[in-house]
Amino acid sequence: MTDTPPIDTTVAHSARVWNYWLGGKDNYPADREVGDYVLQAYPEMVTAARADRDFLIRAVTHLAREEGIRQFLDVGTGLPTHNNTHEVAQAVAPDARVVYVDNDPLVLAHARALLVGEKAGDVRYIDANLHEPEKVLADAAPHLDFDKPIGLTILGTMGHTPDNDQAYATVRAYVDALPPGSFLAMCDGTNTSEPMVEASRRWNETAPLPYHLRTPEEIAGFFDGLELLEPGVVSAPFWRPTETEVGTIVEADQYCGVARKA
Repeated sequence: MTDTPPIDTTVAHSARVWNYWLGGKDNYPADREVGDYVLQAYPEMVTAARADRDFLIRAVTHLAREEGIRQFLDVGTGLPTHNNTHEVAQAVAPDARVVYVDNDPLVLAHARALLVGEKAGDVRYIDANLHEPEKVLADAAPHLDFDKPIGLTILGTMGHTPDNDQAYATVRAYVDALPPGSFLAMCDGTNTSEPMVEASRRWNETAPLPYHLRTPEEIAGFFDGLELLEPGVVSAPFWRPTETEVGTIVEADQYCGVARKA
């Protein structure tokens, strides 16, 4: 890995704002200011952020436990927090391998700390732009066996790509490279409530990296040609909730799905 570029803590950073909403400590006053400005319009953003994280936990657990997936490619990783992909997967299958992909200097700094951990041999980090799938896949090849099924996770990331054709083409490039029996798990923000739309407007007004909300139907478009698992594309809290969650589910403006490549 190259040296980590300097990090400007005076300008809000999307990963740090997200970290703030999740109750993390890796954020600064500029991040909290933007985070609070968005929360004024949409207090449920904290619920939406947690719904995205909880979906990751349930989806990766399902893929590892029920589908036998032992290797994961996590594209658009973001800042490490509690229950990262490798922690969830390795809780089910200690031999699970995970490759993280991001090109953010802040994420890179945290990845370096992560990679000195006890199970560093099963976890890799690729410093690359998600819109360069050929490079990402080439860099991942030494660490993942592309002759065996892979779980591809892309969460809270494609909203930063406003053009649908470009976004679909990017995801399709990854899926096309996966062997049969692989899975795509996706979750992203949706324009399913006026407060969320206003929150997005405030975010784009103040944050350096804009975010584009999609309709649930547009989220479903990412899964074209794949076999969606039940219950299909739904609000994140409604994707296979655990027994402890039933009865307390609140809809979130984050839609998700998991699908198998035949």
